Amino acid sequence: MEFAKIFQSQKEFFNTHQTKDVAFRKETLLKLKDILKGNEQQLYDAIYKDFRKGTFDTFLTELNLVHKEINFFLKNLDKLAKPKKVKTALSLQPGSSHIYADPLGVTLVIGAWNYPYQLTLVPLITAIAAGNTCVVKPSELPENTMRLLAELINTNFPSNYLYVAEGGIPETAELLKLRWSKIFFTGSSKVGQIVYEAAAKNLVPVTLELGGKSPAIVTKTANLEVAAKRIVWGKFLNGGQTCIAPDYLLVEESVKDKFLQLLKDKIEETGYIDGAEHYTSIINKRNYDRILSLITPGKIFYGGKHNEEMLYIEPTVLTNVTYDDAVMQEEIFGPVLPVVSFKNYDEALEKIINGEKPLAAYLFTNNDDEKDKLLNRVSFGGGCINDTLMQITSDYLPFGGVGNSGIGHYHGEFGFLTFSHQKSVIEKTTWGEPDWKYPPYSDKKMKWLKRVM
Repeated sequence: MEFAKIFQSQKEFFNTHQTKDVAFRKETLLKLKDILKGNEQQLYDAIYKDFRKGTFDTFLTELNLVHKEINFFLKNLDKLAKPKKVKTALSLQPGSSHIYADPLGVTLVIGAWNYPYQLTLVPLITAIAAGNTCVVKPSELPENTMRLLAELINTNFPSNYLYVAEGGIPETAELLKLRWSKIFFTGSSKVGQIVYEAAAKNLVPVTLELGGKSPAIVTKTANLEVAAKRIVWGKFLNGGQTCIAPDYLLVEESVKDKFLQLLKDKIEETGYIDGAEHYTSIINKRNYDRILSLITPGKIFYGGKHNEEMLYIEPTVLTNVTYDDAVMQEEIFGPVLPVVSFKNYDEALEKIINGEKPLAAYLFTNNDDEKDKLLNRVSFGGGCINDTLMQITSDYLPFGGVGNSGIGHYHGEFGFLTFSHQKSVIEKTTWGEPDWKYPPYSDKKMKWLKRVM
Protein backbone atom coordinates (compact mmCIF):
# COMPACT_ATOMS: atom_id res chain seq x y z
CA MET A 1 0.00 0.00 0.00
CA GLU A 2 1.35 3.41 -0.90
CA PHE A 3 2.41 5.53 2.07
CA ALA A 4 0.84 8.66 0.63
CA LYS A 5 -2.54 6.92 0.52
CA ILE A 6 -2.15 5.71 4.10
CA PHE A 7 -1.21 9.20 5.17
CA GLN A 8 -4.22 10.74 3.42
CA SER A 9 -6.61 8.16 4.86
CA GLN A 10 -5.29 8.84 8.37
CA LYS A 11 -5.69 12.56 7.83
CA GLU A 12 -9.29 12.05 6.80
CA PHE A 13 -9.98 9.78 9.77
CA PHE A 14 -8.39 12.23 12.20
CA ASN A 15 -10.68 14.94 10.86
CA THR A 16 -13.70 12.87 11.93
CA HIS A 17 -12.60 13.72 15.51
CA GLN A 18 -13.09 10.12 16.66
CA THR A 19 -9.55 9.88 18.03
CA LYS A 20 -10.21 12.88 20.27
CA ASP A 21 -12.74 10.89 22.29
CA VAL A 22 -10.98 9.79 25.49
CA ALA A 23 -13.05 6.60 25.73
CA PHE A 24 -11.96 5.67 22.18
CA ARG A 25 -8.30 6.19 23.10
CA LYS A 26 -8.61 4.02 26.21
CA GLU A 27 -10.38 1.28 24.27
CA THR A 28 -7.50 1.28 21.77
CA LEU A 29 -4.92 1.03 24.56
CA LEU A 30 -6.79 -1.85 26.20
CA LYS A 31 -7.02 -3.65 22.87
CA LEU A 32 -3.30 -3.19 22.24
CA LYS A 33 -2.54 -4.47 25.74
CA ASP A 34 -4.61 -7.60 25.12
CA ILE A 35 -2.94 -8.19 21.74
CA LEU A 36 0.53 -7.98 23.29
CA LYS A 37 -0.38 -10.28 26.17
CA GLY A 38 -2.08 -12.76 23.86
CA ASN A 39 0.99 -12.96 21.62
CA GLU A 40 3.68 -12.74 24.28
CA GLN A 41 5.39 -15.98 23.30
CA GLN A 42 5.54 -14.87 19.67
CA LEU A 43 7.17 -11.64 20.81
CA TYR A 44 9.79 -13.60 22.75
CA ASP A 45 10.46 -15.95 19.82
CA ALA A 46 10.85 -13.16 17.25
CA ILE A 47 13.36 -11.11 19.23
CA TYR A 48 15.39 -14.23 20.10
CA LYS A 49 15.67 -15.04 16.39
CA ASP A 50 16.89 -11.51 15.68
CA PHE A 51 19.72 -11.24 18.22
CA ARG A 52 19.32 -13.96 20.82
CA LYS A 53 17.65 -11.74 23.40
CA GLY A 54 16.31 -13.97 26.16
CA THR A 55 12.83 -14.11 27.66
CA PHE A 56 13.73 -12.55 31.03
CA ASP A 57 15.59 -9.60 29.50
CA THR A 58 12.84 -9.07 26.92
CA PHE A 59 10.19 -8.88 29.62
CA LEU A 60 12.33 -6.75 31.97
CA THR A 61 13.56 -4.19 29.45
CA GLU A 62 10.87 -4.24 26.79
CA LEU A 63 7.38 -5.62 27.50
CA ASN A 64 7.39 -4.57 31.14
CA LEU A 65 7.97 -0.92 30.19
CA VAL A 66 5.41 -1.12 27.38
CA HIS A 67 2.70 -2.37 29.74
CA LYS A 68 3.70 0.20 32.37
CA GLU A 69 3.14 2.97 29.83
CA ILE A 70 -0.27 1.61 28.82
CA ASN A 71 -1.30 1.30 32.45
CA PHE A 72 -0.15 4.84 33.20
CA PHE A 73 -2.41 6.28 30.53
CA LEU A 74 -5.36 4.07 31.41
CA LYS A 75 -5.11 5.45 34.93
CA ASN A 76 -4.31 9.09 34.15
CA LEU A 77 -5.71 9.85 30.69
CA ASP A 78 -9.00 11.38 31.87
CA LYS A 79 -7.10 13.92 33.93
CA LEU A 80 -4.46 14.62 31.28
CA ALA A 81 -7.00 15.20 28.52
CA LYS A 82 -9.24 17.46 30.60
CA PRO A 83 -8.90 21.21 29.91
CA LYS A 84 -6.71 22.72 32.61
CA LYS A 85 -7.93 25.88 34.30
CA VAL A 86 -5.16 28.37 35.10
CA LYS A 87 -5.00 31.80 36.71
CA THR A 88 -6.36 34.74 34.77
CA ALA A 89 -4.32 37.95 34.75
CA LEU A 90 -5.84 41.08 36.18
CA SER A 91 -5.75 42.72 32.76
CA LEU A 92 -8.00 39.97 31.40
CA GLN A 93 -10.70 40.22 34.07
CA PRO A 94 -13.53 39.51 34.13
CA GLY A 95 -12.82 36.21 32.38
CA SER A 96 -11.28 32.74 32.68
CA SER A 97 -8.23 30.96 31.23
CA HIS A 98 -7.84 27.34 30.13
CA ILE A 99 -5.26 25.15 28.40
CA TYR A 100 -6.59 22.49 26.03
CA ALA A 101 -4.40 19.50 25.08
CA ASP A 102 -5.11 19.20 21.36
CA PRO A 103 -3.96 16.10 19.44
CA LEU A 104 -1.44 17.04 16.78
CA GLY A 105 -2.90 14.90 14.00
CA VAL A 106 -1.18 12.33 11.78
CA THR A 107 2.08 11.25 13.42
CA LEU A 108 5.10 9.17 12.38
CA VAL A 109 7.09 7.06 14.85
CA ILE A 110 10.46 5.68 13.69
CA GLY A 111 11.69 3.03 16.11
CA ALA A 112 15.16 1.73 16.96
CA TRP A 113 16.60 -1.76 16.63
CA ASN A 114 18.27 -2.20 20.01
CA TYR A 115 15.00 -2.32 21.99
CA PRO A 116 12.61 -2.93 19.10
CA TYR A 117 9.49 -3.34 21.23
CA GLN A 118 10.04 -0.71 23.89
CA LEU A 119 11.42 2.05 21.66
CA THR A 120 8.74 1.51 19.02
CA LEU A 121 5.63 0.79 21.06
CA VAL A 122 6.03 3.32 23.88
CA PRO A 123 5.97 6.31 21.47
CA LEU A 124 3.05 4.68 19.65
CA ILE A 125 1.16 4.27 22.93
CA THR A 126 1.81 7.91 23.74
CA ALA A 127 0.59 9.06 20.32
CA ILE A 128 -2.61 7.05 20.82
CA ALA A 129 -3.13 8.42 24.33
CA ALA A 130 -2.78 11.99 23.06
CA GLY A 131 -5.46 11.36 20.42
CA ASN A 132 -3.44 11.07 17.22
CA THR A 133 -3.36 8.63 14.34
CA CYS A 134 0.03 7.01 13.77
CA VAL A 135 2.22 5.32 11.19
CA VAL A 136 5.00 3.28 12.77
CA LYS A 137 8.26 2.44 11.02
CA PRO A 138 10.15 -0.16 13.09
CA SER A 139 13.83 -0.73 12.45
CA GLU A 140 14.42 -3.28 9.71
CA LEU A 141 17.58 -4.70 11.34
CA PRO A 142 15.67 -7.04 13.69
CA GLU A 143 13.49 -8.22 10.80
CA ASN A 144 11.50 -10.79 12.74
CA THR A 145 10.29 -8.25 15.29
CA MET A 146 9.49 -5.81 12.47
CA ARG A 147 7.34 -8.37 10.70
CA LEU A 148 5.60 -9.44 13.88
CA LEU A 149 4.78 -5.85 14.87
CA ALA A 150 3.37 -5.27 11.38
CA GLU A 151 1.26 -8.41 11.64
CA LEU A 152 -0.09 -7.61 15.10
CA ILE A 153 -0.96 -3.98 14.37
CA ASN A 154 -2.06 -4.17 10.76
CA THR A 155 -4.41 -7.13 11.25
CA ASN A 156 -6.04 -5.71 14.37
CA PHE A 157 -6.41 -2.00 13.60
CA PRO A 158 -7.63 -0.13 10.52
CA SER A 159 -4.79 1.36 8.48
CA ASN A 160 -6.47 4.77 8.51
CA TYR A 161 -5.84 4.85 12.27
CA LEU A 162 -2.72 2.80 13.05
CA TYR A 163 -0.33 1.27 10.54
CA VAL A 164 3.10 -0.39 10.66
CA ALA A 165 5.24 0.26 7.59
CA GLU A 166 7.83 -2.41 6.82
CA GLY A 167 11.04 -1.84 4.91
CA GLY A 168 14.42 -0.18 5.17
CA ILE A 169 16.11 3.07 4.16
CA PRO A 170 14.15 3.62 0.88
CA GLU A 171 10.82 3.22 2.68
CA THR A 172 11.90 5.54 5.49
CA ALA A 173 13.00 8.14 2.95
CA GLU A 174 9.57 8.00 1.30
CA LEU A 175 7.83 8.43 4.62
CA LEU A 176 9.95 11.45 5.48
CA LYS A 177 8.72 13.28 2.37
CA LEU A 178 5.18 13.53 3.78
CA ARG A 179 3.91 16.45 5.82
CA TRP A 180 3.32 14.82 9.18
CA SER A 181 1.92 16.60 12.19
CA LYS A 182 4.80 15.13 14.24
CA ILE A 183 7.83 12.90 13.70
CA PHE A 184 9.22 10.94 16.64
CA PHE A 185 12.61 9.33 15.91
CA THR A 186 14.84 7.11 18.01
CA GLY A 187 18.32 6.27 16.72
CA SER A 188 21.78 7.64 16.09
CA SER A 189 22.70 11.32 15.96
CA LYS A 190 23.85 10.87 12.36
CA VAL A 191 20.47 9.57 11.19
CA GLY A 192 18.74 12.05 13.46
CA GLN A 193 20.28 14.88 11.42
CA ILE A 194 18.82 13.36 8.24
CA VAL A 195 15.37 13.11 9.83
CA TYR A 196 15.60 16.67 11.15
CA GLU A 197 16.62 18.03 7.77
CA ALA A 198 13.76 16.20 6.01
CA ALA A 199 11.24 17.41 8.58
CA ALA A 200 12.42 21.00 8.25
CA LYS A 201 11.42 21.07 4.57
CA ASN A 202 7.79 20.68 5.63
CA LEU A 203 8.08 22.51 8.97
CA VAL A 204 7.24 19.27 10.77
CA PRO A 205 7.93 19.29 14.54
CA VAL A 206 10.26 16.52 15.69
CA THR A 207 11.32 14.68 18.79
CA LEU A 208 14.76 13.13 18.40
CA GLU A 209 15.89 10.50 20.91
CA LEU A 210 19.57 10.05 20.08
CA GLY A 211 22.65 8.95 22.01
CA GLY A 212 26.23 9.87 22.78
CA LYS A 213 29.09 8.98 25.06
CA SER A 214 27.47 8.72 28.48
CA PRO A 215 29.99 8.71 31.34
CA ALA A 216 29.93 6.83 34.62
CA ILE A 217 32.09 8.31 37.35
CA VAL A 218 33.37 6.47 40.41
CA THR A 219 35.07 8.45 43.17
CA LYS A 220 36.99 7.15 46.16
CA THR A 221 34.01 7.86 48.44
CA ALA A 222 31.72 5.46 46.55
CA ASN A 223 30.53 2.08 47.72
CA LEU A 224 32.78 0.28 45.26
CA GLU A 225 31.08 -3.11 45.54
CA VAL A 226 27.67 -1.66 44.70
CA ALA A 227 29.12 0.56 41.98
CA ALA A 228 30.79 -2.36 40.22
CA LYS A 229 27.64 -4.50 40.33
CA ARG A 230 25.39 -1.76 38.95
CA ILE A 231 27.83 -0.59 36.29
CA VAL A 232 28.38 -4.12 34.99
CA TRP A 233 24.61 -4.64 34.76
CA GLY A 234 23.98 -1.28 33.10
CA LYS A 235 26.87 -1.58 30.66
CA PHE A 236 26.51 -5.16 29.46
CA LEU A 237 22.72 -5.52 29.51
CA ASN A 238 21.47 -6.17 25.97
CA GLY A 239 25.04 -6.86 24.89
CA GLY A 240 25.96 -3.25 25.60
CA GLN A 241 23.52 -2.09 22.90
CA THR A 242 21.72 0.44 25.08
CA CYS A 243 21.59 4.16 24.27
CA ILE A 244 21.82 5.13 27.97
CA ALA A 245 24.45 2.54 28.92
CA PRO A 246 27.62 3.85 30.59
CA ASP A 247 29.78 4.37 27.51
CA TYR A 248 33.01 4.89 29.40
CA LEU A 249 34.15 4.87 33.01
CA LEU A 250 35.99 7.58 34.92
CA VAL A 251 37.57 6.16 38.09
CA GLU A 252 39.51 8.05 40.72
CA GLU A 253 43.15 6.98 40.54
CA SER A 254 43.45 5.92 44.20
CA VAL A 255 40.74 3.22 43.83
CA LYS A 256 41.30 2.27 40.21
CA ASP A 257 43.09 -1.06 40.72
CA LYS A 258 40.63 -2.22 43.36
CA PHE A 259 37.69 -1.23 41.21
CA LEU A 260 39.03 -2.96 38.11
CA GLN A 261 39.25 -6.20 40.11
CA LEU A 262 35.67 -5.71 41.33
CA LEU A 263 34.51 -5.21 37.73
CA LYS A 264 36.19 -8.46 36.73
CA ASP A 265 34.58 -10.31 39.64
CA LYS A 266 31.10 -8.99 38.86
CA ILE A 267 31.37 -9.81 35.15
CA GLU A 268 32.37 -13.37 35.98
CA GLU A 269 29.45 -13.68 38.41
CA THR A 270 26.96 -12.76 35.67
CA GLY A 271 27.96 -15.65 33.41
CA TYR A 272 27.94 -13.63 30.18
CA ILE A 273 29.54 -16.47 28.26
CA ASP A 274 29.13 -17.42 24.61
CA GLY A 275 25.70 -19.00 24.19
CA ALA A 276 24.23 -17.73 27.46
CA GLU A 277 20.51 -17.03 27.05
CA HIS A 278 20.77 -13.91 29.21
CA TYR A 279 23.50 -12.31 27.07
CA THR A 280 22.40 -10.74 23.79
CA SER A 281 24.27 -11.09 20.51
CA ILE A 282 25.47 -8.14 18.47
CA ILE A 283 22.72 -7.17 16.02
CA ASN A 284 24.71 -7.81 12.80
CA LYS A 285 28.13 -8.40 11.28
CA ARG A 286 28.68 -4.73 10.48
CA ASN A 287 28.28 -3.67 14.10
CA TYR A 288 30.26 -6.71 15.26
CA ASP A 289 33.24 -5.64 13.11
CA ARG A 290 32.89 -2.00 14.17
CA ILE A 291 32.98 -2.84 17.88
CA LEU A 292 35.97 -5.15 17.52
CA SER A 293 37.86 -2.39 15.70
CA LEU A 294 37.60 -0.25 18.85
CA ILE A 295 39.39 -2.81 21.03
CA THR A 296 43.14 -2.28 21.38
CA PRO A 297 44.54 -5.72 22.33
CA GLY A 298 47.33 -4.28 24.48
CA LYS A 299 44.80 -2.41 26.64
CA ILE A 300 42.51 -5.33 27.46
CA PHE A 301 42.21 -5.77 31.22
CA TYR A 302 39.49 -8.37 30.92
CA GLY A 303 37.61 -10.10 28.10
CA GLY A 304 38.19 -9.66 24.41
CA LYS A 305 36.98 -13.09 23.28
CA HIS A 306 34.61 -13.15 20.33
CA ASN A 307 32.76 -15.53 18.03
CA GLU A 308 31.83 -14.31 14.56
CA GLU A 309 29.37 -17.12 13.87
CA MET A 310 27.32 -16.27 16.98
CA LEU A 311 28.07 -12.51 16.78
CA TYR A 312 29.30 -12.80 20.36
CA ILE A 313 31.69 -10.35 21.97
CA GLU A 314 32.71 -11.06 25.54
CA PRO A 315 32.27 -8.24 28.06
CA THR A 316 35.55 -6.39 27.67
CA VAL A 317 37.20 -3.88 30.00
CA LEU A 318 39.98 -1.67 28.64
CA THR A 319 42.48 0.09 30.90
CA ASN A 320 45.18 2.72 30.44
CA VAL A 321 42.79 4.42 28.01
CA THR A 322 43.30 8.04 26.96
CA TYR A 323 40.84 10.50 25.45
CA ASP A 324 42.73 10.21 22.14
CA ASP A 325 42.06 6.48 21.73
CA ALA A 326 39.65 5.37 18.98
CA VAL A 327 37.28 3.90 21.56
CA MET A 328 36.79 7.39 23.00
CA GLN A 329 35.95 9.03 19.66
CA GLU A 330 32.49 7.55 19.08
CA GLU A 331 29.60 5.97 20.95
CA ILE A 332 30.61 2.33 21.45
CA PHE A 333 27.14 0.75 21.55
CA GLY A 334 28.56 -2.61 22.46
CA PRO A 335 30.07 -4.62 25.34
CA VAL A 336 33.34 -2.68 25.62
CA LEU A 337 34.03 -0.54 28.68
CA PRO A 338 37.04 1.80 28.49
CA VAL A 339 38.36 2.95 31.87
CA VAL A 340 40.01 6.35 32.27
CA SER A 341 41.52 7.29 35.62
CA PHE A 342 41.52 10.78 37.12
CA LYS A 343 43.19 12.48 40.08
CA ASN A 344 41.17 15.71 40.09
CA TYR A 345 37.36 15.45 40.11
CA ASP A 346 36.84 18.99 38.77
CA GLU A 347 39.11 18.28 35.82
CA ALA A 348 37.23 15.07 35.07
CA LEU A 349 33.96 17.02 34.96
CA GLU A 350 35.54 19.61 32.66
CA LYS A 351 36.38 16.86 30.16
CA ILE A 352 32.70 15.89 30.05
CA ILE A 353 31.55 19.51 29.82
CA ASN A 354 33.88 20.21 26.90
CA GLY A 355 32.48 17.32 24.87
CA GLU A 356 29.02 16.79 23.36
CA LYS A 357 26.23 16.75 25.92
CA PRO A 358 25.58 13.09 26.80
CA LEU A 359 22.20 11.38 26.91
CA ALA A 360 22.98 10.05 30.39
CA ALA A 361 25.47 10.49 33.21
CA TYR A 362 26.06 8.36 36.29
CA LEU A 363 27.93 9.22 39.46
CA PHE A 364 28.89 6.85 42.26
CA THR A 365 29.77 8.79 45.36
CA ASN A 366 28.88 9.37 49.00
CA ASN A 367 30.07 12.97 48.85
CA ASP A 368 27.36 15.65 48.56
CA ASP A 369 29.76 18.22 47.13
CA GLU A 370 30.73 15.87 44.28
CA LYS A 371 27.06 15.17 43.59
CA ASP A 372 26.18 18.89 43.55
CA LYS A 373 29.03 19.70 41.17
CA LEU A 374 27.86 17.10 38.64
CA LEU A 375 24.23 18.19 38.81
CA ASN A 376 24.95 21.92 38.68
CA ARG A 377 27.80 22.01 36.16
CA VAL A 378 27.18 19.20 33.68
CA SER A 379 24.37 19.24 31.13
CA PHE A 380 23.03 15.77 30.26
CA GLY A 381 19.71 14.18 29.36
CA GLY A 382 19.13 12.29 32.60
CA GLY A 383 20.90 9.90 34.90
CA CYS A 384 21.39 8.42 38.34
CA ILE A 385 23.38 8.90 41.49
CA ASN A 386 24.68 5.51 42.63
CA ASP A 387 22.88 3.53 39.92
CA THR A 388 22.62 3.14 36.14
CA LEU A 389 19.77 3.04 33.60
CA MET A 390 16.94 3.23 36.12
CA GLN A 391 15.92 6.77 35.17
CA ILE A 392 14.21 5.32 32.10
CA THR A 393 11.80 3.23 34.17
CA SER A 394 9.80 6.06 35.76
CA ASP A 395 6.64 7.47 34.18
CA TYR A 396 7.10 10.52 36.37
CA LEU A 397 10.45 11.58 34.92
CA PRO A 398 11.00 12.98 31.42
CA PHE A 399 13.24 10.86 29.19
CA GLY A 400 15.21 12.59 26.46
CA GLY A 401 18.50 14.11 25.46
CA VAL A 402 19.95 17.58 25.17
CA GLY A 403 22.05 19.10 22.41
CA ASN A 404 23.63 16.39 20.28
CA SER A 405 21.94 13.66 22.33
CA GLY A 406 18.41 14.66 21.43
CA ILE A 407 15.52 17.10 21.20
CA GLY A 408 12.40 16.76 23.32
CA HIS A 409 11.34 14.10 25.80
CA TYR A 410 8.62 11.59 26.58
CA HIS A 411 7.30 9.02 29.11
CA GLY A 412 4.07 9.53 31.02
CA GLU A 413 2.72 13.07 31.08
CA PHE A 414 5.85 14.37 29.32
CA GLY A 415 5.10 12.17 26.31
CA PHE A 416 1.47 13.24 26.34
CA LEU A 417 2.59 16.85 26.10
CA THR A 418 5.05 15.96 23.33
CA PHE A 419 2.25 14.53 21.19
CA SER A 420 -0.18 17.37 22.01
CA HIS A 421 -0.52 21.05 21.26
CA GLN A 422 -1.18 23.17 24.32
CA LYS A 423 -3.96 25.41 23.09
CA SER A 424 -4.49 28.52 25.22
CA VAL A 425 -7.97 30.01 25.47
CA ILE A 426 -9.29 33.16 27.20
CA GLU A 427 -13.03 33.29 27.73
CA LYS A 428 -14.34 36.78 28.49
CA THR A 429 -17.63 37.95 29.87
CA THR A 430 -19.67 40.48 27.91
CA TRP A 431 -20.08 42.78 30.87
CA GLY A 432 -17.87 44.84 33.18
CA GLU A 433 -15.05 45.60 30.76
CA PRO A 434 -13.10 48.84 31.38
CA ASP A 435 -12.57 50.99 28.28
CA TRP A 436 -8.94 51.96 28.91
CA LYS A 437 -7.60 49.84 25.99
CA TYR A 438 -9.88 51.48 23.41
CA PRO A 439 -9.26 54.80 21.58
CA PRO A 440 -9.43 57.69 21.97
CA TYR A 441 -6.46 57.54 24.37
CA SER A 442 -5.72 60.00 27.20
CA ASP A 443 -3.24 60.60 29.99
CA LYS A 444 -5.75 59.11 32.41
CA LYS A 445 -5.98 55.92 30.36
CA MET A 446 -2.17 55.73 30.22
CA LYS A 447 -2.04 55.86 34.01
CA TRP A 448 -4.56 53.03 34.22
CA LEU A 449 -2.64 51.05 31.58
CA LYS A 450 0.61 51.28 33.56
CA ARG A 451 -1.17 50.43 36.81
CA VAL A 452 -2.99 47.36 35.42
CA MET A 453 -0.28 45.97 33.14
